[in-house]
Amino acid sequence: MRNKKSDADLKNLFDISGKTALVTGACGGLGAAVCRGLALNGANLVLCDMNQASLDQLAEELRKLGVKVITAACDITSEESVDAMVAEAMKEMGKIDVLFNGAGVAHRELLVTMDIAAWQRVMDINVKGTLICCKSVAKAMIALNKPCSIINIGSVRGFNGHEGGYTGYGTSKAAVHYMTKTLAFEWGKQNIRVNSIAPCVFWSPLTEPILADPKSAAGYLARIPMGAAPEPEDFVGPTIFLASEASCFVTGHILSVDGGTVAG
Repeated sequence: MRNKKSDADLKNLFDISGKTALVTGACGGLGAAVCRGLALNGANLVLCDMNQASLDQLAEELRKLGVKVITAACDITSEESVDAMVAEAMKEMGKIDVLFNGAGVAHRELLVTMDIAAWQRVMDINVKGTLICCKSVAKAMIALNKPCSIINIGSVRGFNGHEGGYTGYGTSKAAVHYMTKTLAFEWGKQNIRVNSIAPCVFWSPLTEPILADPKSAAGYLARIPMGAAPEPEDFVGPTIFLASEASCFVTGHILSVDGGTVAG
């Protein structure tokens, strides 16, 4: 039987202060917004990305918010690189409560013209990279024997087929959704919840060329009932929900943050 929550517990359901979150893809538009949101709510951070200079700049900004921040330049497609990052995180922080798998790559191209090497790169980063990070961090989480949360990044394109060259990207995100559900079963009894956030197209340096042009943006926005593309900051709330006790009985769930895109 699960313990009943007290009034104090219910009042602090969304409290993540003192938790340690490891964020991959930390320097991207989504990753940086999530890192700032987590830090503003009191979480300490392990920042993972490829570029050390960008990591150092982000870390300096976040430390001003009064939380502990360490960095790790890491190749998430390499098990050795990820294991070294996790070992360093455990040494410096003593725990990892939350893993946010924000690293990913978007590639749209019709299959008949797509180089298989381009397909494989999408799979290596979006699927293999997510899996390796889940595996390595889960080992550390299991050893802690306390409630922990893994948050993967899927996509609305992982639910249904779509025209426009999504064969590689959509397939990779469908794989992340399935991985999320399977790992929720695998680690449920070991106090690890595994969920996924599935965004629609959102504002970032990568999407600005298509969203800033009214003609190209029209097709994307027509699929979003709310009629606008979200900002990276719009994913902070769902992340805090999945990282906190507010979602203590939520696992194996794909949370669409998409303005209603998959509702129709």
